Amino acid sequence: MGRHWKKAAAAAVLYCALTVTRFVDTYAGTPEQPKDCDPLEGSEVVVSETDAAEALPAPKTLPVAMIQRGGTVNDASCLNRTPVVGVAHPQSIRELREVLAFAAREDLQVTPFGARHSMGGQAFTPHGLAIDMRGFSDLSIDEDRRTFTAEAGATWGQVLGFLHPKGLSVSSMQGVDILTVGGSVSVNAHGTDHRSGSIASTVRSLDVMLADGRLVHVDRTVDAQLFRAVIGGYGLFGVIVSVELDLVPNEVYAFDQRVITADEFPAVYGRQLAADDRIHLAYAHLSTAPGSLMDEAILYTYATTGTRDNEAPPLGEIGWVRSSRFMLNLSKTGRVGQWLKWAGQKHVLPHFRPCREYRNAALTESEACLISRNQALYTSLGALRNKIPNDTDILQEYFLPREQTAVFITAARDVLREQGLVLVNASIRVVHADDVMLSYAPTDRFAVVLYVNQKTTPEGDKKMADATTRLIDEAIGRGGTFYLPYQLRYSRQQLQAAYPDIDTFFALKRRYDPDGRFSNHFYERYGRPSDLMS
Repeated sequence: MGRHWKKAAAAAVLYCALTVTRFVDTYAGTPEQPKDCDPLEGSEVVVSETDAAEALPAPKTLPVAMIQRGGTVNDASCLNRTPVVGVAHPQSIRELREVLAFAAREDLQVTPFGARHSMGGQAFTPHGLAIDMRGFSDLSIDEDRRTFTAEAGATWGQVLGFLHPKGLSVSSMQGVDILTVGGSVSVNAHGTDHRSGSIASTVRSLDVMLADGRLVHVDRTVDAQLFRAVIGGYGLFGVIVSVELDLVPNEVYAFDQRVITADEFPAVYGRQLAADDRIHLAYAHLSTAPGSLMDEAILYTYATTGTRDNEAPPLGEIGWVRSSRFMLNLSKTGRVGQWLKWAGQKHVLPHFRPCREYRNAALTESEACLISRNQALYTSLGALRNKIPNDTDILQEYFLPREQTAVFITAARDVLREQGLVLVNASIRVVHADDVMLSYAPTDRFAVVLYVNQKTTPEGDKKMADATTRLIDEAIGRGGTFYLPYQLRYSRQQLQAAYPDIDTFFALKRRYDPDGRFSNHFYERYGRPSDLMS
């Protein structure tokens, strides 16, 4: 009897160990490749890559080496599997021109893309030719103009790595370093520099290839209308080839964080952040714990020490990626996980920031947490990738008049709770009025950024769609806007209300691209002339 009991106990221990191992691997393990979720019921996309390849034309002659022929592509949401003729990968101006000429001969629509981190199919079009621009990655500096030029396929990580040894940095960049410069300009991204706001304010000029193969140079004085349309234009006017951007010094900052309430942020910004010229980066993370959901906030600030980091150590990735991924994914399991994740963010994460390497460096305050600007901006998406089945995480952003931000956050919290959606992360950032055609900030705004878990099931999809529609209405009702690079959950009426120049934008697109060579899911859904008349 004792022997059987020992065997049963050993088997139970082994079973528990295997279960825990599988759980940890699922929630902390690094996926081998990006997710490509099965289409949801009712989706218009082709179900399988094999079916897609068989259903599409297969041209006998191709202009450049294709990294993919037929099949499907997807984006960071994993929810937009789309059949394509193929993916071209040009490496030069000549090859890019050949791709466009080939598309014209075959009457194919084309879409340029970079890292494909939009979430509504903005990086490709059904049965079209996708153009992977990551072969364009050259970087150069113009010291006289105090600018640098990046080809569109260069990632922000490559940009920072190029500038860092020179004691230089970027004026504004998207908050993740694996994204491409061209993609960031196409969506007019913004980051954590609360003084520069969106990327648009830091762009000096653009080189853009139009549908007929002409390479045009545009800025705020030369073809200013096209310049204003291409920034935040989602690749609908042409292919961004290179971007000239402002340079700033790679200064050493003193990092600090403190807990405030979300309601306090507008007053703190006006009274302290905007008023203190020493603070160069600032943003807040909102609580994702059930008891303080979107009420409590951690305010992060980076204040200059007056020192340029000309001898900075090489840029390094933030460590503990598996642990961070585990805590993020654990928060999706319920209230305890959500509380643990927020507690870790408040009390544990500060001890693992890369700025700890600068302690006691005798630069300014010996005990200050010091970090270079480039290191503060050098952030990857490693912890956000996961192996959880039937699961994805969706970004949304809303831009509110500053006096309306607190009331919107309260409304957003109610919507998420009513829909039973898990908020994985949330933040408040600062953007300023910009002069682009599709402006999400016609006046100075606060950006409320939500990162929400979605189950890739019909029920999960409906919850997200219902919540998004309500959140957009809440933002518009308070004089705000919503960001366009994400899921296409909004109506034509909501789009018109948030972006009153949208018809002018689409009309100008057709003027520069009369054959409709450039397209994507966004344009197919909202920009066709028949849609405008309905």
